Amino acid sequence: MATLFCTLQPAAENPLGKMWWYQGGPLDTHSQGFLTVFAENFQWRRGGHNLTQAPGRADMGNLSRARRVTAALGFIGLLFAVLGIIMIVMVPSIIKQQVLKSASMMMENRPGFLKLMMTFVFSTLGQRAFMNRTVGEIMWGYDDPLIHLINQYFPNLLPFKGKFGLFAELNNSDSGLFTVFTGVKDFSRIHLVDKWNGVSKVNFWHSDQCNMINGTSGQMWAPFMTPESSLEFYSPEACRSMKLVYKEQGVFGGIPTFRFVAPNTLFANGSVYPPNEGFCPCRESGIQNVSTCRFNAPLFLSHPHFYNADPVLAEAVTGLHPNPKEHSLFLDIHPVTGIPMNCSVKLQLSLFLKSVKGIGQTGNIQPVVLPLMWFEESGAMEGETLETFYTQLVLMPKVLNYAQYVLLALGCVLLLIPIIYQIRSQEKCYLFWISFKKGSKDKEAVQAYSEFLMTSAPKGTVLQEARL
Repeated sequence: MATLFCTLQPAAENPLGKMWWYQGGPLDTHSQGFLTVFAENFQWRRGGHNLTQAPGRADMGNLSRARRVTAALGFIGLLFAVLGIIMIVMVPSIIKQQVLKSASMMMENRPGFLKLMMTFVFSTLGQRAFMNRTVGEIMWGYDDPLIHLINQYFPNLLPFKGKFGLFAELNNSDSGLFTVFTGVKDFSRIHLVDKWNGVSKVNFWHSDQCNMINGTSGQMWAPFMTPESSLEFYSPEACRSMKLVYKEQGVFGGIPTFRFVAPNTLFANGSVYPPNEGFCPCRESGIQNVSTCRFNAPLFLSHPHFYNADPVLAEAVTGLHPNPKEHSLFLDIHPVTGIPMNCSVKLQLSLFLKSVKGIGQTGNIQPVVLPLMWFEESGAMEGETLETFYTQLVLMPKVLNYAQYVLLALGCVLLLIPIIYQIRSQEKCYLFWISFKKGSKDKEAVQAYSEFLMTSAPKGTVLQEARL
């Protein structure tokens, strides 16, 4: 469209008042249409290169109102544009924080309009604070409309695809790459973890001690254990190193074992056990906050039924009855080789819930650490492997142990035979010498006596019995 250069000059023939002449170049059809559309209350005349306008007082009022409406619409449009930009920037992080149904907790300190938006999203998709699902669905996944929506518009935002389940992504998976020492240079460091996934320490926690990767990978330990030994290992599932302590000796399948159990301080909070301060923020003692390594979801790890935890936790939930026989974990280790013979690892995953003002789905929920599920991972050596282990590492050492004493006794017996024979031989020689010597003396006595008999005795001599 050509540029219009105008000059203004008054005109006397306007019966309603002043008229302004617009002197300038010609207008194209688009410009004329534009002027016609936005000048409904004005009379436009075009003659040659001149354009006249004759507004009245009412028309000027309408123009002012139109300008105010236009300005208001422009301001609202600008507001929506800014809101759209904010949503483009913030919505991905908000949606990511909604993982594991914990969006309401994470929205607690967010602005009110974000809470309102989340409430609207939850209501639209039929999301509630509680739902009924089968064990199979919870473990291996179920279709969730919210997760489906997120994956549709943000394909790489969530760590799981398709169905949502606690163990849905664990099939055909591993616990990471462990780099361990072989013990060639230092036998005391055998099986110890040097790095996990290429790092020598993690960054989930708030202290260097809590971030350390200690012990082994949890499959084998150093041999030649004593009751003073402990079991340290790094657990990728718990995102931390754990330590078990010796409890008692036992026997499994005829094989002697040492039983190691979790100490009372394993999941204690920082006020009870100061070295655990790095795992905080903490709640009651006996549960560990693992939110920092689980997408900031308010998840807690503990023993089943809150065993070895603050009693207030179990009292807040109906149906919990903690006891050591059913809810404690243990590992039975062959002390000579450091190989696990029997183990039972039991852990519970819980979710912290409470009402969040501004999100209607949370209702009047009282603050509670609600158990989601507890699981047991157990294993034992059995079958041919157990028989081979028993034969090679128990039976054969016993046989060799007894054999050494049998061989020692047999060797002593065999050694005594020539000694006894030699002694007997020397004794016979001695007896022969004694007998020979005595025989010589007797012979001399007989000869002397014979000579005496052959000698004539004086009269009156009484012969006596001669005894040799």
